[in-house]
Amino acid sequence: MKKYLLLALISFSLFSCATKKEIIYFQDIDALNSKSIEQPFEPIIETNDILYISIYSIDSKAIAPFVKGREDATATNTNANPSLDGYLVKKDGSIIFPVIGDIQVAGSTRAEVVDKINKALSLYIKDPVVDVRIMNFEITILGEVNQPGVFPIRDERVTLPEAIALAGDLTVDGKRENITIVREENGKRLIETIDLTSSDFFNSDFYYLKQNDVIYVQPSLKGVKKSGFIPDVPALLSLFTIVLSSIIIITR
Repeated sequence: MKKYLLLALISFSLFSCATKKEIIYFQDIDALNSKSIEQPFEPIIETNDILYISIYSIDSKAIAPFVKGREDATATNTNANPSLDGYLVKKDGSIIFPVIGDIQVAGSTRAEVVDKINKALSLYIKDPVVDVRIMNFEITILGEVNQPGVFPIRDERVTLPEAIALAGDLTVDGKRENITIVREENGKRLIETIDLTSSDFFNSDFYYLKQNDVIYVQPSLKGVKKSGFIPDVPALLSLFTIVLSSIIIITR
């Protein structure tokens, strides 16, 4: 009886410890050394995105009719609150542009949208300069991170490691081999599981995050125990120690 109880105590002690393999990121990172990047990233505009479009020209009066809500404007960036001048991408993938009307933008990169607007404006304005930004590019990070929340991305380019850094890194109880990313794309919801202990995800379509991605870090078994769903190992060890001591005293 004593032998079995002792074995149980040793087993619980071993299971309560996290291994090096469970904690360290990118454990085979050497495999990526000097390897060329296979997929350059450029955000794709989608329905429900809000675009901020700036127009510039030598002739400031000529651009006024094309500046949303600013008939007397010289450029859209003069507005103190640019969110009021955002262009919502409608369900049909278009935006309504002053004077020009509907312009299809969904499924295009920012550079492609700039080119479309430039060509349309060139019929009215000499040498227009256009800049397009995605105003609602943000990601949501939940679960076992130190600072969960919604994070706006100004330069519209963020990788999964960068996103985790924005959230203050994973907690010790974060399950590094089971990071869930939820993404909406072309009217479908995609779910991917990423293993941060392996470098394979560097070539994944989910290495670069897209606007409105949701990242969830699952808790490890240790984290679940801390939440109270599973009895804590130290508490169980204390209980077994008391029971074992009682048995030893009784059998003497």
